[in-house]
Amino acid sequence: MRSVRARTALGATLVVAVALVVAGVTLLAVLRSHLVDQAGLQAEVSARSVAAQIAGGTPLGRLDLPDDTEEHPVQVVDEDGRVVAIGEDIQAIGGTASTATRAVPPADGEGETEAGEVSDEAAYSTGDVTVDGERATYRFAAVQASGPQGEATVYAGAPLATTSATVAGVRGAMLAALPGLLLVVGGVTWLVTRRALKPVEGIRREMAAITASEDLSRRVPEPSTHDEVARLARTTNETLAALEASVERQRRFVADASHELRSPIASLRTQLEVGAAHPGLLDVPGAVADTVRLQQLAADLLLLARLDAGERPGRTRLDLAELVREEVARRGGDRVPVRVAAAPEGAAVSGSRGQLARVLGNLLDNAQRHAATRVAVTVRSEGREVVLAVEDDGAGVPEGERERIFERFVRLDDARSRDEGGAGLGLAIARDVAAGHGGTLAVRRSPSGGALFELRLPGAR
Repeated sequence: MRSVRARTALGATLVVAVALVVAGVTLLAVLRSHLVDQAGLQAEVSARSVAAQIAGGTPLGRLDLPDDTEEHPVQVVDEDGRVVAIGEDIQAIGGTASTATRAVPPADGEGETEAGEVSDEAAYSTGDVTVDGERATYRFAAVQASGPQGEATVYAGAPLATTSATVAGVRGAMLAALPGLLLVVGGVTWLVTRRALKPVEGIRREMAAITASEDLSRRVPEPSTHDEVARLARTTNETLAALEASVERQRRFVADASHELRSPIASLRTQLEVGAAHPGLLDVPGAVADTVRLQQLAADLLLLARLDAGERPGRTRLDLAELVREEVARRGGDRVPVRVAAAPEGAAVSGSRGQLARVLGNLLDNAQRHAATRVAVTVRSEGREVVLAVEDDGAGVPEGERERIFERFVRLDDARSRDEGGAGLGLAIARDVAAGHGGTLAVRRSPSGGALFELRLPGAR
């Protein structure tokens, strides 16, 4: 059964069926108990009427028993267990103290009392009685009484035939109504589920059309309701939007990468072709520079691909201040000297030493391209974070471009040559590495008017 509607309708029908059966059994049990209690009450009334005669001094052999034996069979048993009075035409009796159907003459009472009494309590039992060849089940009430002739127990019964017939009638009516009720429940559940799942079918058809056409600009219909289906449609559209943006970003990335790779490859090929035709004109330093640039660009693209694939950085504990001092010491040929101000107590972080060094190098390269006279690097601790700041005294970054510069292949100095300006991947790599380490990278205006890049990383525990 592959249909959700069918499974839901069947499940609801089964649940209702079980609930109705349990409720029906409980109802029949309560009804039967109530009717049996009523029969017991009727039997007790009959028993007490006879017991009142005994308490009033009526001899046991002259008790006035009910005439309608079929409705109220009575048996009186003395303290010795002998039947001293019994209703007429009783051929067999059960559920009392004795199964005898013939009364014996009572013995003369001794130690007579002036007034007898009837017990306030009554005991109940159930048994079969045969009257004039007809056998039926009765509810008996036993009441003890004392009189001039001693103590006796009066057993009076009330028929349970009406109880059985009533219970059977109710049971039959319930069984007759059950199939129709279950059919109604199943049909209503089917229709309600069909209506509720109609938007889901619309979402499925639109998703199938999007898959077939590969047009990620399409969106699934969103119901006007505010239920789970509407939230599903909204989430699906958000996923499609994110997927469209990701695919577009990937296409743009491939196109930009192809464009950036074309320039050094074409330059290198030209130089090699000229060198092959005229060895004396081969520009070896230019060829080496193009090769180095091509190698750096390939390394940047590879790193970005690994970051996009979700590569997790290492979790090595390292001192960021020490890393800054080591990396700055290696950069002896910078155009502008770099001043380092690191916290004397150090600033420990957890991450990949190579990737964090790459971030620092990219930030320093960017600062060197734009600085006028100085570049400053500071490392400090702020609460549970470690902050690495790279500042220059250049022209700064316009406020409207402060997020755009972190996009891939974006360069604000388009007037510069590609050799001087780079491929526009350094800041994008830096932000992706920062995010992979659980940190952030942002830019704002420095006190000197240039750009101030702040890398915030969680401190190592």
